[in-house]
Amino acid sequence: MFAVLTPARKVLWRLVALLSILWLAACQTVTTGGGGPRINPDDAVPVALLVPRGGGNPGDDVLAQSLENAARLAIADLDGVAIDLRVYATGGNAAQAQQSAKQAVSDGAKIILGPVYAESANAVAVAVAPRNVNVLSFSNNTTIAGGNLWVLGPTFQNTADRLVNYATAQGKSRILVVHSSDVAGQLGNQAIQQAISTAGATLAGTVSHEFSQQGVVNAVPQIVSTARGNAADAIFMTANSAGALPLLSQMLPEAGLGPDVAQYIGLSRWDIPAQTLDLPGVQNGWFAVPDPQKSAAFRSRYEAANGSAPHPIGSLAYDGIAAIGALVKNGQSNALSGAALTQSAGFQGTGGIFRLLPNGTNQRGLAVATIRNRQVVVIDPAPRAFGGAGL
Repeated sequence: MFAVLTPARKVLWRLVALLSILWLAACQTVTTGGGGPRINPDDAVPVALLVPRGGGNPGDDVLAQSLENAARLAIADLDGVAIDLRVYATGGNAAQAQQSAKQAVSDGAKIILGPVYAESANAVAVAVAPRNVNVLSFSNNTTIAGGNLWVLGPTFQNTADRLVNYATAQGKSRILVVHSSDVAGQLGNQAIQQAISTAGATLAGTVSHEFSQQGVVNAVPQIVSTARGNAADAIFMTANSAGALPLLSQMLPEAGLGPDVAQYIGLSRWDIPAQTLDLPGVQNGWFAVPDPQKSAAFRSRYEAANGSAPHPIGSLAYDGIAAIGALVKNGQSNALSGAALTQSAGFQGTGGIFRLLPNGTNQRGLAVATIRNRQVVVIDPAPRAFGGAGL
C-alpha cells in the first residue's frame, strides 16, 4: 500500500495543483464574436504577453520567466514576421491581470497571449472584449472558452477523443470509466463519456472514488464487479501518478482485473514522473503524449538558449507566438480575427500540430504511447496534419 500523497510525490503534486488551478471557476464568460482588430502586417505587430509575475509566489515567477523565454524563442524562429512583444505582470490574480490587459490594449496590443489562471483569463477577456481584442490564454479550463477567449492548454476532451478512437480501432469498445469524485475527475469523466458516444463505443459503466487512499480501496470491489457485469474490455481512468494511479494499478490486478483482462487507459500522462514507469500495473497501458520528437527538439533548443529546462507549460507561449506569426505572415489586415485564428489547417507547435476551435477550445495532434519493460513506446504516432488518425 502507499499513501496517496507521499513525500516523494509532493513535487509532482505541486505541478498537478498548478494545472488544476487552471480550472478555477470563472464568474462571467464573453459572448462576443472574437472579431479582432485590424493590423498592418508590414509593421511589427504589438503582442501583449501576460505572465504571473510579481505576486510573491516563487513558483509563479519561475513560470513567468519560462513563458517569456519560450515566447522570445518563438519570435526568433519566425521567418519574415516582426513581433513587438510587450510583457505585463499579472501578480497571479484576476484584478491585476485585468488592469494589465487594459493597459496593454491602451499601449496598442493587437492580441493578448496569456494569462495562466482561468479566473484571470476570464477577467482579461471580459475587459478587452469592447476593444475587439482576442485572448489566447494558457488555461486548459474549457468552461471559460468562447467569444474572444481561447484556451491553449491541453484539454481532457482532446485526450479522451484520441484514446477512445484508438481503442475502438483496436477492438476495445466496451469502456468502463473510473474517475475521482473531485472536480477534475468529474470533468474527466464527462470528457471520456462524450468521446465514447462520439466514437460509437459502449459505456460499460462508471465508478467514482474519493480522492483518498481509503476511497480507492473502497471502490475497487465495485470497479471489479461493474467491469465483469458489463463485460468491459477497457478501463479508462482519470487518475494520475500523484494520486490514485499507483494504488489502482496495484489493487485491480490483485483483485483479478489486471491489464491482461481489460485494457488500461489513462487520461493523464503515465510517463511523468519517470518513477511511474516502474509500476507493474501500468505496463502495457495506453495514454496520450505530444509528438515526442518535436517536444524533445523544443526542450533541447530551449535549454541551449536559456541554460535550463522549460516549465511544463512554458511551451504554450511558444505555440501562441507560432500561431500569431503564421497568421501575420499571410499579409492580411484581419490576420488576428476569430475567423483567422480558427483556420482548419491549424499550426505547428512545440508538440506537433494544433488548432483553435470556434468554441474557444483547441485540438492537438497526439501520439498514443504505452509502457513496455519500463520504457515509453509510441504505438500510434501523432498525426502530421488534421484529418489524420484520431482527428
